[in-house]
Amino acid sequence: MANLPVRLTPGASVDRIDGWDVDAEGRPVLKVRVRARPVEGEANAALVKLIAKTLGVPKSAVVLQRGGQSRTKMLVIEGLSEDEAKRRLTGL
Repeated sequence: MANLPVRLTPGASVDRIDGWDVDAEGRPVLKVRVRARPVEGEANAALVKLIAKTLGVPKSAVVLQRGGQSRTKMLVIEGLSEDEAKRRLTGL
């Protein structure tokens, strides 16, 4: 099981993963943009779909653990180790 910290930007022109960055406290976060607006969970659903597709796992394996109303979120990826998830996301 992998924990994946994400900084989400909704309302972008295209769905994409911008790569790794650090937050204000120096912790690594994955910067992600989605076209969906933050209305009725649409942006969160688009995030889950994009991450699942990118990692090659089913959508049911990606769970929004916290941050449903925030731009900073924590996703849990079932079936992947943290090292494997980061390896698949590095160099996108």
